[in-house]
Amino acid sequence: MRLLDMLKDPGPEFSPIPFWFLNGDLTHKELRRQLADFHAHGVDGVVLHPRMGLPRRIGYLSDGFFAYIRTALETCRELGMRVVFYDEGMYPSGSACGQVAAGHPEYASLGITVTEAPEAGDEVLAEKDGAFLAARHTRGTIRGVHYGEDDFEPNAPLSADLLNPDAVARFIELTHEAYWRRFKEYFGSTVIGFFTDEPSVTGRCVTGMKPWTRGFARLFTDAGGELRNLFALFTGEENDDTRLYERMIMERENEVYYSALSSWCQEHGIALMGHPDSSDDIERERHFHIPGQDLVYRQVSPEKGDLTGRDSVQGKCSADAARLLGRRRNSNECLGVCGGEENPWSMTAADIKWFIDYLAVRGVNMYILHAFYYSILGRRRDERPPDVGPHSIWWPHYRRWTDYVRRVSCLMTDTELRAPVAVLCRNRELMPEAVAPLFENQIGFMYLPQSFWDGCRVEAGRLVCGQRRFSAVIDPEGRFPQVSRDLLAQERDIRTARPQPGLRAIRFGKGGTECVFLANAGETDIDTPAALPFGGKAGQYDLWSGKAARFEGRLILPRRGSLLLFACSEAEFDGLPALRAPAALPVPAFRLVSHDPAAAVKVYEAETGPGEGVLTLEAEEMAELTVNGVFAGVSFWGPHRFDLTGLLTAGQNKLRLTVTGSRANLYGKPVPYGLK
Repeated sequence: MRLLDMLKDPGPEFSPIPFWFLNGDLTHKELRRQLADFHAHGVDGVVLHPRMGLPRRIGYLSDGFFAYIRTALETCRELGMRVVFYDEGMYPSGSACGQVAAGHPEYASLGITVTEAPEAGDEVLAEKDGAFLAARHTRGTIRGVHYGEDDFEPNAPLSADLLNPDAVARFIELTHEAYWRRFKEYFGSTVIGFFTDEPSVTGRCVTGMKPWTRGFARLFTDAGGELRNLFALFTGEENDDTRLYERMIMERENEVYYSALSSWCQEHGIALMGHPDSSDDIERERHFHIPGQDLVYRQVSPEKGDLTGRDSVQGKCSADAARLLGRRRNSNECLGVCGGEENPWSMTAADIKWFIDYLAVRGVNMYILHAFYYSILGRRRDERPPDVGPHSIWWPHYRRWTDYVRRVSCLMTDTELRAPVAVLCRNRELMPEAVAPLFENQIGFMYLPQSFWDGCRVEAGRLVCGQRRFSAVIDPEGRFPQVSRDLLAQERDIRTARPQPGLRAIRFGKGGTECVFLANAGETDIDTPAALPFGGKAGQYDLWSGKAARFEGRLILPRRGSLLLFACSEAEFDGLPALRAPAALPVPAFRLVSHDPAAAVKVYEAETGPGEGVLTLEAEEMAELTVNGVFAGVSFWGPHRFDLTGLLTAGQNKLRLTVTGSRANLYGKPVPYGLK
């Protein structure tokens, strides 16, 4: 079957593309070695990310810096890997590590604030009750690439005025043009994009200020705004002028920053990648050739759930933007600082699987993993950990992860979403509470942001937007009263015998095949009779194991499980194996035979007799099993299940179980590991 052949071994196009923190004393030899190691583990793309920890001898955008970039490019071209340039040193984007404002103080970030005593150089915009609305430099900064350049440190680079076309032009000249002059032969082949990272108009470490730029007062008043009414920005009130201000600032940033970068990338044969600074900035995604977002700081998580708060709309936001804009891919910078603030190295493999599935079932099809570290020496180890690549415990078995990411990325590319519900939304108003019941009831929907409303019409009680037709709407402003609001009456992506609020589903067509992809967002196994919305026979495919089987009306989805269900012909169905539940093997008495605290590794041994079936164990965290010296498999999260069919012989069999604990035991606050 063509669909299964496609998923069996997706090409390097669908590889994860991690941030590669260039954070150490770089050498050409080590750059080449690490890239070859990435490639050997199924990682065929990197974002070259200058990062805190670069030595002073490697100045950002210096000839020496670019010599190392060239080595990385040459190596990636030899290996068939793809490269994304990161446009800053370090983040947020737009200042060229302070070089935009260096020698040009007029290009530093500006903002407005309320003050009782204007400072020299302030532009006083309005006065009210003895207070002044004043525009001034924010003194905002970014995080730099050398020690001493971090937040609140004396050499932190100045952020730039991203609402000033001249400042943005200088940024492009210093960064994009510098890369183009040196590496133009790689553009459009090895180099596929420039990554811009959550640009901030005011800069970091700024309080009590709102974005501004020179000349904006005239633009605002010409548009009918009253400057005096902007005092309300600082009291939490809202009025016509604060709304006008917010709209004009967004439009200005879109026009001056995002549009300029987008045009430059298009003219040079690559994609604008990255993401805005907010999880619900759906209108800003139109400037990205690959719309993107970032899932960081456990904004959603297994313990919090995936349906509450403004950050819960991401993934769906970028995927729907890509669908509406005709973009083939959409990305997520994911896993950054997702181990938690108290113990940042403690992110588990179960967490990683949950995050990947959270994004996949919403339609994300490019994973920018945060992050692979060039070095974890000294303070580098604690700069936004964990490393989810070569310094993780999973690295020896990383092909399991890259194969899975390739499969879900391939699966969710070139699809046609089947969604009966349209959700009309304004930018940064994506209504997570309103769409939560749709997720919990497996009802497909699509966000329609304000910029698409004028192109919508109603035909026979349905909302039509382009080629898409919706039978129901979430329409807070009542623009289309003829369309049904009865959401729960819509056809479901999968019909289960009992409600499954933890089941997430997305229905789509791919290459002429009707598909439903499922993910278990909960902490308990799902086992229920279920029916698909399309008739005829169906198959199922486990993207983690790469195994296909017949779907015969029962959905079995364990904790951290995901599954593809697809329509198939009678002949294709007959060619699939029947799904058989293997027998459960008795758990033998394991004894601890060695313990290496320095590596957080415990080794157990046991003896067991002959048999066929699955051995299930509870252990933290990664478990590797051998049977009579033969590797029986690796399991990354519990319950650990090992299929020992064909491995156990007559007589006694020797089992050897190696359990490796979290890197938090080496680099942070210890956490339990070993058999439970």
